[in-house]
Amino acid sequence: MTEVYRRLGVPPLVNAAGRYTKFGGSVMAPEVVAAMTEAARTHVDLELLQQRVGERLAELTHNEAAFVTTGAAAGIVLALMACATGADETAVRRMTEGRQRRGQVIVQRSQAIPYLPAIRLAGMEVVEVGHMFGSDAHDISAAVTEDTVAILHVAGWNVARGSMGLSDLVAVAGEHELPVLVDAAAQLPPVENMWELTGAGAVAAVFSGGKDLEGPQASGLVVGRSTLVEAIRLHSAPRQRLARALKTGKEEMVGLLAAVERYVHLDHDRRRRDWDRLLAEWSDGLAVVADRVSTARDERNEAGQPLPRLLVSWQDGPRAAELVASLLAGERPLAVAPVAERTIGLTPECVVGDEATQVVELLVAELSRAIPARGEEQPRS
Repeated sequence: MTEVYRRLGVPPLVNAAGRYTKFGGSVMAPEVVAAMTEAARTHVDLELLQQRVGERLAELTHNEAAFVTTGAAAGIVLALMACATGADETAVRRMTEGRQRRGQVIVQRSQAIPYLPAIRLAGMEVVEVGHMFGSDAHDISAAVTEDTVAILHVAGWNVARGSMGLSDLVAVAGEHELPVLVDAAAQLPPVENMWELTGAGAVAAVFSGGKDLEGPQASGLVVGRSTLVEAIRLHSAPRQRLARALKTGKEEMVGLLAAVERYVHLDHDRRRRDWDRLLAEWSDGLAVVADRVSTARDERNEAGQPLPRLLVSWQDGPRAAELVASLLAGERPLAVAPVAERTIGLTPECVVGDEATQVVELLVAELSRAIPARGEEQPRS
């Protein structure tokens, strides 16, 4: 199954870090692979397929409309372009020709995540308001100008501190007749986010297809109002517009649909129990190096999702970044996430089959080599 990588000299890795793009997102569910393979075998009217897939996705996610993109960042770009022009064909053509006035998108400074360049890719200016510890309705209102196109809200517990909640933000935006777009790329689970964020008044919410949905890595999902999705269509392939570069293939459309159909019917409580069991097994397995490290359970992952992980900490020896690099450079690479100076995180959701036991084996070997036992003299560098 992994021979294609071995031929290229790229060893497959055990992923206990999480659904990071740099590690390929997720392993696609079998249903997704089968759907994409079937879709690849024939030609189809791409625009009609996008429409029909969108209708089904809207039904599954309890939204007015939906659109498949080439990733969550592409979804943000398309949605903001649509906010700027609406379904006005003339405005869309002006934007395509570079004659559209540069718009502005308001973002709370406490939510200034590294993915904001998507706003600039849409041809718009980022306007940060408030400060890292918070913002309020007056900050939002003071930033609104005639060039303001939308307000971007970043969902997630990890950026919630000090930020205005979505419902309050929607209320302020409504006073200025501005749409609120939600970046929810990594905010699955819970599955309800696919309809509750738009139900709270957002014009649209954008999700990654290649994370917990276990769909194609190069896919994203925009769900929301039909007026916005119709405007997105005007900017998108197969039309020769700016977003032609963000073309979504028939395989990604069908694959993402299969992923969402599977996801909404999963037993999410069972998944949580399976993860809990695996974390307990890892904690027990690491007991053999209890003289070097300590473990603790964290109820949320790096993206603030309600996904449990195991934190492994130590006092002396290499920093977390050094240990992470060493594990990735091993004969059987293991990906773990740096959390603090001498703390790493292990997440269970990307581990499949016998990889669960390999996580402990590989980690114990590296911890025993790199970290001195308590009371031992630290090796000279």
